[in-house]
Amino acid sequence: MIPAFIQTKSRAVRFLIAVVLAAALLAGIGLMWVLTPMEMRSDPVSVTIAPGTTSKEAAHDIAAAGVDVPAFALYVWFRLSGQSRNLRAGSYELTRDTTPWSLLQKLVRGDEALRTVTLVEGWTFQQVRQALARAKDLKPDTRNLSEQTLMQTLGRAGLHPEGRFFPDTYTYAKGSSDVEVLRRALQAMDAQLAAAWDKVVPGTPLHTPDQVLVLASIIEKETGRSADQPLIAAVFHNRLRIGMRLQTDPTVIYGMGERFDGNLRRADLLTDTPYNTYTRAGLPPTPISMPGRAALMAAVQPARSDALYFVGRGDGSSHFSETLDAHNKAVDTYQRGR
Repeated sequence: MIPAFIQTKSRAVRFLIAVVLAAALLAGIGLMWVLTPMEMRSDPVSVTIAPGTTSKEAAHDIAAAGVDVPAFALYVWFRLSGQSRNLRAGSYELTRDTTPWSLLQKLVRGDEALRTVTLVEGWTFQQVRQALARAKDLKPDTRNLSEQTLMQTLGRAGLHPEGRFFPDTYTYAKGSSDVEVLRRALQAMDAQLAAAWDKVVPGTPLHTPDQVLVLASIIEKETGRSADQPLIAAVFHNRLRIGMRLQTDPTVIYGMGERFDGNLRRADLLTDTPYNTYTRAGLPPTPISMPGRAALMAAVQPARSDALYFVGRGDGSSHFSETLDAHNKAVDTYQRGR
């Protein structure tokens, strides 16, 4: 006969084994669950976790957004992971391959759904605003603001917005404000302009960073060909140095505004505006476009050249001349086909 204490010990061992096996089974099921893609009612599912949201509330928000998963199960997973306090607020996109495991990693990393908007070299500020208005999932907080109010919102009250934003591709989280994109572009131009000003050549006729920005904006509109930009800069430097008018068409067109119909006429060149560099000496009062890095560097480091004139060849490149006679011959060759 087996003693009672041995029987009791045997039952305890069997119970312990059963508990361990049950725990292992539950752990296996749990592991399988956290590694299995969740069902989605759409693809992708967009969900926004507001600042201050608890892990329990986040689980409910995710389920309510269209993830076919018990909110309580998600909440338990967040708690058991030890990361429930590390979930970051933001806008997220969940695809059909998202598992509870990858969801948690996304929320902890703050791996938000990102969008992009591209601001192009040579664009005017009006074109920038149009691009921001078209940008997907970007809050149009500046849509109804005047230029003056917009610049005040950005902390630059009294500053003309033209040319003040650096052309680049900017990423933003879904639901971000266009104010933040503009602020980043403004700060980027500040940095690029400062870097260019630090490399300005001695003896330049440009006396301030703002003058560099204005000239760079003209260079950008004159040509997108980076190889020609330093030579075009040299022409303008040479003209400024001797007091010769810049006589550049893009400034006239900018000054015409909506009156420009695509054709620049002789009468337009003779009609005075603050931006008409045929009727006024020196630089126009503000930039006329957004210059890129190459145009900024060309403005501060022009090519060594005595050229005072240039004309387009028709293939995107320019021909440069030192005298009016040579320039007129180049015009006949490249523009009039003589």
